[in-house]
Amino acid sequence: MSDQDREDRIYRMVVRFYELGGEDPELARVFGAAITDWPDHFRIVADFWSNALYGTGRYRGHPFPVHMQLDFSPHAFEAWLKAFTQAVTEILTPMEAQNALGRARHMTESFRVGLFPFTLADGTPSRVPARKD
Repeated sequence: MSDQDREDRIYRMVVRFYELGGEDPELARVFGAAITDWPDHFRIVADFWSNALYGTGRYRGHPFPVHMQLDFSPHAFEAWLKAFTQAVTEILTPMEAQNALGRARHMTESFRVGLFPFTLADGTPSRVPARKD
């Protein structure tokens, strides 16, 4: 397996993820509001996963601050993980998929805790603390 084959798989996985995610109403809304240059976005996300899976150094940013600016509910994490799981299972090798899913699950939980650190009176996650009336 060549490095180019590996990178091609990662890029195809990213494109497939966004196809699948676009089928979910909330993810489609978030994607549509946040992504203006799809080819550039695909490249950035592919660079992220190339670095995450193979340490290529192609991504040096920090995804958390970017996602802090997005408007979505805590339920979007399940939809994101579902689409991601299907995309990596379809496109990546079994070893790559297992590694990517481990990282994605960790990121999902980290982002969920970081982006929705509070709980409302009814127990639902929130970005703001519950009001004390």
